[in-house]
Amino acid sequence: MTIYHFVGIKGSGMSALAQILFDKGLNVQGSDIDKYFFTQKALEEKGIKILPFSAENIQKGQTIIAGNAFPDTHEEIVKAKELGLTVIRYHKFLGQFIENYTSIAITGSHGKTSTTGLLSHVLEGIKPTSYLIGDGTGSGTKGAEYFALEACEYQRHFLAYSPTYAIMTNIDWDHPDYFKSVDDVFDAFQTMGSQVKKAVIALGDDEQLRRLDLDIPIVYFGFGENNEFIAKNVIKKTTGTVFDAYHFDQKLGTFEIPTYGDHNVMNALSVIALTDYEGLPMKSVIEGLKTFEGVKRRFSISEKGNQVLVDDYAHHPSEIRATINAARQKYPDKKVVAVFQPHTFTRTQTFLQGFAESLNLADEVYLCDIFGSAREKTGKLTIGDLAAKTKGNHIIKEAHTEELLRYPEAVILFMGAGDVQKFQAAYEKVLENKNVNISI
Repeated sequence: MTIYHFVGIKGSGMSALAQILFDKGLNVQGSDIDKYFFTQKALEEKGIKILPFSAENIQKGQTIIAGNAFPDTHEEIVKAKELGLTVIRYHKFLGQFIENYTSIAITGSHGKTSTTGLLSHVLEGIKPTSYLIGDGTGSGTKGAEYFALEACEYQRHFLAYSPTYAIMTNIDWDHPDYFKSVDDVFDAFQTMGSQVKKAVIALGDDEQLRRLDLDIPIVYFGFGENNEFIAKNVIKKTTGTVFDAYHFDQKLGTFEIPTYGDHNVMNALSVIALTDYEGLPMKSVIEGLKTFEGVKRRFSISEKGNQVLVDDYAHHPSEIRATINAARQKYPDKKVVAVFQPHTFTRTQTFLQGFAESLNLADEVYLCDIFGSAREKTGKLTIGDLAAKTKGNHIIKEAHTEELLRYPEAVILFMGAGDVQKFQAAYEKVLENKNVNISI
């Protein structure tokens, strides 16, 4: 039996795909750097071998699945080619893999992971479903009819997929190191849509998605009356959100979700639209939406003493705004403190003013040094350039998170796509030290 060796197995998509193949009874292993990533926990629980990078890992009889972050010059990929092994990139392997299912690719500039998790949860309560979620979660259910997958637009990788359906949550300009404008992003989504086999479920309130021109049905959902699926009578509570969903003039039901903010209503409505289009029982959809517990690093709450700490992946001005608004809904009487780590110098430079405006929606703002990527380790600006535009001009260091003690009863949002979790971990250690001495 061939061994599927993953180069960069701790990547969120790679980890999820490795779990899927393992669940299907295949022989799986992988390699990565020694640094701990939250994605490896699930791999370790399944007993999937994780090796440090080394050309010695590559042996005859293996199929190599290469993570997109690693170039062809990587020592393991070089060795594999020397041995004449099959080397296939993650997105291309996945594109071939989903052909055996009714596949739903969830894509968009924001909201992909939350929507993929939500759809997967709802579907598996109705029919056998496999899924790949961008938080490192994967399941290869035997006999699955459906396959839900997160489809990333970066470098147009999602063009490797020709899914049965696509859910498109929005189009916004992000990844400015690759996409040159919002029109460039739209062009990628237009091409992706042209590869979908049955229908595209798209946010009709998004002006860019309204530009789509496809030969298959485009099913629009949103708050606006010009959509096919409409959310009405939204009630925002501290325990979640309740709304009515309509298909044109026909009420499909009253739905309750344990999440916050208009963006989560839209995520849920996209799932309602897809399942209704597929003719699945709406009663089961209602139950599934009500019991969804969320995905990793998306408004993940922990209560520490008299403070509420929230870990969130928000790394774009639109996402920061949505996260702060969600915190206001759940905790209307608490002060909101934003702790933000920008991800990549290019994104920080391009959206500098947008970051400042969204962060300033919080009551207080603390900034961590910019997290560079493997492709971009340095830049022309510093975190001070953003701090100068935000409340208080606060820059926080991992070794001095005790500054956050000055906000008792507050909600502290740790946001970013890098390793902002280490700041939260450092602060939790401060909270555990009852004898901490801080001068304010």
